[in-house]
Amino acid sequence: MADDGMITSATRRVLKLGGLAGRVGASVAASQALGLLRSGPSRSARRTENLVRNAVRVVETLGELKGAAMKVGQMLSLHEGLLPPEVAEVLRTLQKQAPPVPAEVVGFEVRGAIDDFDELFASFDYDAFAAASIGQVHRGRLRDGREVAVKVQYPLIDEIVKADLDNLKTLLKRLFALFTDADFEPIWGELRAGLLAEIDYLHEAENIRRLTELHAEVPEIVIPRVVDEATARTVLTMELVEGIPAAEACSDRYPSELRDRWGVVLAELQLRGLLEHRLLHADPNLANFAFREDGSVVVYDFGCVKEVPEALARAYADAFVAVIDGRISDLPAIFAGIGLAMADGGEIPLEAIEPYIEVIAEVFRESPPYTFGEGNEAIYREIIRLGLEGWEVKRDMTFPEDVIFVNRSLSGHFGNLSRLRATGPWRALMLAYAAKA
Repeated sequence: MADDGMITSATRRVLKLGGLAGRVGASVAASQALGLLRSGPSRSARRTENLVRNAVRVVETLGELKGAAMKVGQMLSLHEGLLPPEVAEVLRTLQKQAPPVPAEVVGFEVRGAIDDFDELFASFDYDAFAAASIGQVHRGRLRDGREVAVKVQYPLIDEIVKADLDNLKTLLKRLFALFTDADFEPIWGELRAGLLAEIDYLHEAENIRRLTELHAEVPEIVIPRVVDEATARTVLTMELVEGIPAAEACSDRYPSELRDRWGVVLAELQLRGLLEHRLLHADPNLANFAFREDGSVVVYDFGCVKEVPEALARAYADAFVAVIDGRISDLPAIFAGIGLAMADGGEIPLEAIEPYIEVIAEVFRESPPYTFGEGNEAIYREIIRLGLEGWEVKRDMTFPEDVIFVNRSLSGHFGNLSRLRATGPWRALMLAYAAKA
């Protein structure tokens, strides 16, 4: 039975996930058997129905378990390029679930992690003002007067991860088998590594320091500083830096010129991370950003930061320049060079790429500059629609593991720019950063 708490018993979690994996596995077998008897639209409709039904099962169970299980569901929900749109939409409901932790438990956790907590903190609000799958955030004030945000992990997260990982792998492998024949191992390896990195707040603190240094000369990017003396593996303390919440920033309350500036800042953050620094903030959830009236953007949550191999950065740069230059026929070979190909080793058919390129090329037109989210066929919705239409081809593709979080981040920010309805010099920006790859 679901409740507001989090199931922490390893045995109960194994039974929950194991039972869910069994139900999804039976559904996969039934879907495959029925697929032999169907063809054409009826087969596709049946597969979509089965996908959505299993995604609902996954959401119900992962939402109840929360912790590592819920985090993996949330990570997957942002992979619009990897998942069928219907499944991503169902999994996205996990973003809204957040279990509160009682004040006495929070107090026990922070004092257990920070030895001199009482000497460091003048005040601490035990009621969280933000929460997610791995931890929740509290306001505090240090004795030197600094206002801080303190991210506190939920109790027993390490044990929960150990209880979840094997069963999550089984469950997700069976779910993936419903819609793709691609090798699941690299996908799982990337998801697992991302999850383990996110539960180590010392690792996140180091990510913050690295990205702060890289953006030292970029005033439009504001990154809260880590308070080292009040940070541990399960508690991360940062100077409190606030801004306009994302939902408010995307509204008509702010002029289009300001939203354009914010959009350009977000786009440059991505391009700089992917092509210049090769260290990418890879969690595009718009709630991870706040906005300021001077045009700057505050960046939060550095648990998911992706090291981008040089060859991959170069391939992305080459691909985007090929799109801008109209050299579409070069793309299959560029993709094959990074392992994005058909399961038999052949290049992706050009006809499978062209519909996407026609849409993406519009972003890089010279005049008038492209406005994200304009018209009835915004680029984000159109790419998702094309993904659904071309899903049969995707079943036979292989996805290199390094691409997963990069594509998640890029596609997520397409959605963010659409929400901001941002207009900008996208062509000039892409060419400038591609030259740095």
